[in-house]
Amino acid sequence: MRTQVGIIGAGPAGLFLAHLLKAQGIESVILEARSRPYVEGRVRAGVLEPGTVETMARLGLDARLRREGLVDEGLDMRFRGRTIHLDLPGLTGKSVMIYGQQEVVKDLIAARLEAGDPLLFEAKVTGIEGIETDRPRIRYTQDGEEHVLDCDFVAGCDGYHGAGRAAMPRDRMTLFEQAYDFAWLGVLARARPMADMTYSNSNRGFALCSRRSMQVSRLYLQVPAETRPEDWSDDRFWEELHARMFDEGRSEIAEGEIFQRDLAKLRAFVAAPMQHGRLFLAGDAVHIVPPAGAKGLNMAVADVRVLSRALTTFYRDGSCAELDGYSATCLDRIWKAVRFSSALTGLLHRFDEHTPIQRGLQLAELEYISGSRNAQASIAEQYVLLNYLPGHD
Repeated sequence: MRTQVGIIGAGPAGLFLAHLLKAQGIESVILEARSRPYVEGRVRAGVLEPGTVETMARLGLDARLRREGLVDEGLDMRFRGRTIHLDLPGLTGKSVMIYGQQEVVKDLIAARLEAGDPLLFEAKVTGIEGIETDRPRIRYTQDGEEHVLDCDFVAGCDGYHGAGRAAMPRDRMTLFEQAYDFAWLGVLARARPMADMTYSNSNRGFALCSRRSMQVSRLYLQVPAETRPEDWSDDRFWEELHARMFDEGRSEIAEGEIFQRDLAKLRAFVAAPMQHGRLFLAGDAVHIVPPAGAKGLNMAVADVRVLSRALTTFYRDGSCAELDGYSATCLDRIWKAVRFSSALTGLLHRFDEHTPIQRGLQLAELEYISGSRNAQASIAEQYVLLNYLPGHD
């Protein structure tokens, strides 16, 4: 089999890239190691920045998003029993959408398959060859048989442990990584959510109340990294959430059936450069951020918008200039997103190693933000617009 762009991974990066390329008349094949039910069932964050929403609209893939997505115009941060409210449209002129990443993935997969474009599930990549030539090839297995996909370019969109980054020459890539010694215990509950995305910094640790719909809440607690979700009973979770959100009367946060639990370990990770020869990496393959900034999906979409434009220029004009600059163009934005997500993590979580003065400085920063519109505008701008790339489609 032969195509113009071989895409490894049917997550957001790979799927968006395929749709963006098709809009420009460029062929691609997506190879995904997992099954379709597995890929569509992975629960991830659900905050979509304007750039992501606009990309779905330009591709004509936003029908269900418009019906079921929730416009979120506020971001709240609590500390000392008080709330800092960020009016996102008032501070930035734009808002975000709440729509689960798995729902985005379902929409993109359905559109791809309905159009009859190649998307191969349970196709495990076993090797990538010839990335320093103009005819790279991807070896993969499916149904117990070995296959080869010949292409002009390879896009590694297959995550942190994927074959894409593994194919990069070790001496050409530098890895930057910071692991945290705590995690987020997340639950989905059939309960009326709070009106705004609400973070809380309490003496007991971090908490977050968000929503997936008007009937389902997505809730998180900071816990030790070795925590087992099954060790947290429903009653224990609700008790701790009320306490950390300063809901002393237990009247603000609605309780309901908890029907899913998961644990997300926190880390920051960047790999650079994001390209070598005819191999280009995007999404979690080259960057992971702590989830407080809600950046992961949006960063991946911004990556492939840059990559699709560079590939379009190559096929239209024969110019490699934008392809050559892909990594540098993306990394400037990526480091800003890592900075924001790491700073928000440091501001809102309790750290065992904090001395009393470090805790005092953390609370002083929140006090400053509470009284400064400029500080609030800076946070809101980074939360809403950090991956906004007008004109890159």
